[in-house]
Amino acid sequence: MPLLFVDGWFGPEPGDWQSVWCDRYPGSKRFAQDDWDEPVREDWVARLDEALVETTAPPVLVAHSLGCLTVLHWLAGGGDRPVRGALFVTPADVEENPEPALTGFAPIPRLTLPFPAVVAASANDRWMTPARARSFAGIWGAEFADIGPVGHLTGTHGPWPEGEKLLATLL
Repeated sequence: MPLLFVDGWFGPEPGDWQSVWCDRYPGSKRFAQDDWDEPVREDWVARLDEALVETTAPPVLVAHSLGCLTVLHWLAGGGDRPVRGALFVTPADVEENPEPALTGFAPIPRLTLPFPAVVAASANDRWMTPARARSFAGIWGAEFADIGPVGHLTGTHGPWPEGEKLLATLL
C-alpha cells in the first residue's frame, strides 16, 4: 500500500523520520511544493491533488504540521480522490498560534474525515496544544494519540519507531 507524505512548512529535512519511512516502505512518495518557505494554501492543495492523481492505489497520507492543514483544505475544497487513511502528525494550529506566513491556512477546517485517521499530538508542541489537538481529532472523527514530549517532531527525531506503530493501525 502506498504512503504519500505531505510535508509541512520548510519541507523535508535530511534524515527526518519521513525520509526514513519513505525509504522503508515500498511505493512511498514525497512531493515538492513550489515554495516551501512562503506557503500559499491554494498552491499547496493543488500540488497535493496532483500527487494523488499520480498514485497507483489509494494511499495512506502521512502529513506533518502544515501538511495536515493542506490535506484538510484539500478535502474542504472538494478533494475527492481515493485515500485509504491519514496520519496527522503534530498539526499546526494557525488560529491560536498565528504566524504571519501561515495566515492563509486559517481557519482550520472543521469537517468529518471520509477515511480513518489518527492525530498524533505532542505534549510540548509549540504549534498546537494537546487539548486543541484532541478537540480537532474529535471534530474530524479521528483517533487521538498522545506521543509524549517530542516538540514539533522535526527532523531531529530520527526514525520515530513509535509513530510507525500508529501508522500500522492504518495499513
